[in-house]
Amino acid sequence: MFYELRTYTCLPGKMPIVLKRFETATLGLFKKHGMKAGPLFTVAVGEDNLEIKYILEWESHAQRDKAWTDFRNDPDWVKALAESEKDGPVVARIGNELLMAVPFSLK
Repeated sequence: MFYELRTYTCLPGKMPIVLKRFETATLGLFKKHGMKAGPLFTVAVGEDNLEIKYILEWESHAQRDKAWTDFRNDPDWVKALAESEKDGPVVARIGNELLMAVPFSLK
């Protein structure tokens, strides 16, 4: 098992659009495609208050690859993405890190 930490850096003034997309489309599509997501976080105190962060849990790289491919090709995602970006891009950058838990920390 491993974890994927994803960070979305929103363009100024666009975070509400990205959060609404997560609420109304993204999280439901994650479930549909077997993607186990933890809570979403925004930065309350820190260097970049334009960031949204969340963690996905994966059993294998094959599961991750299939889930992301299916998600990105889902017509409902294509529609939600287009609708949220009808006035232009809302995310400046997406970062992700694949993380392995230190065994003793899981006890």
